[in-house]
Amino acid sequence: MNEKIAQLLNTQINKELYSAYLYLDMSNFYDEQDLDGYANYYMIQAQEERDHALLFMKYMQNNGLKVTLDAIDKPDKVFENILAPLTAALEHEKYVTSLINNIYHEAHEAKDYRTMKFLDWFVNEQMEEEDNADSMVKKYKLFGQDPKGLYLLDQEYAARVYNAPSLVL
Repeated sequence: MNEKIAQLLNTQINKELYSAYLYLDMSNFYDEQDLDGYANYYMIQAQEERDHALLFMKYMQNNGLKVTLDAIDKPDKVFENILAPLTAALEHEKYVTSLINNIYHEAHEAKDYRTMKFLDWFVNEQMEEEDNADSMVKKYKLFGQDPKGLYLLDQEYAARVYNAPSLVL
C-alpha cells in the first residue's frame, strides 16, 4: 500500500477516536442539562465513532500495516446553550467527511481500489451522519425553544438504540 495512504488511514483512526471523545463531551453536556434523550443520542454517537476507528484499525491490520495510536486531544468546545453541541456536531461531521474524501482521493490517485472499496461504506456513512446532524439542528430551531417541543425531541432521541456497523472486513 502507498505510504501516504497508510499514514492517512492511521491518522483517521485517531480522528475517529477524537470524534468519540467529542461526542462523549456532548453527551455529558446534555446529561448536565437533564436532557437524557440528547445525552443518549451522543453516547451512541461516541460508540459509533469508536467502532469506526476499530474498522480502520482492522483494515490496516488485514493489509499488514502497522497501526500507531497517538494521544487523543481533549475536546476544545465549550457549549453555552442547547443548540451549540448540535451545530458543533454538524460542523464536525462535515470535517470528517472532508477527511474521508481526502483519503478516497489519494486512493484513487494511487489506483488503490481495495482502499476505495473499503472507503465506500464510510462515504455513505458520512452522508447519513451529516443528514442526521443537519436534521437535529433544524428540528431544534423549529421546535426546541418551546419546552413541550424540546421535551418531545428529547424523547425521540431517548429511543435511539445502538446498531453496530455491519461492514465485514
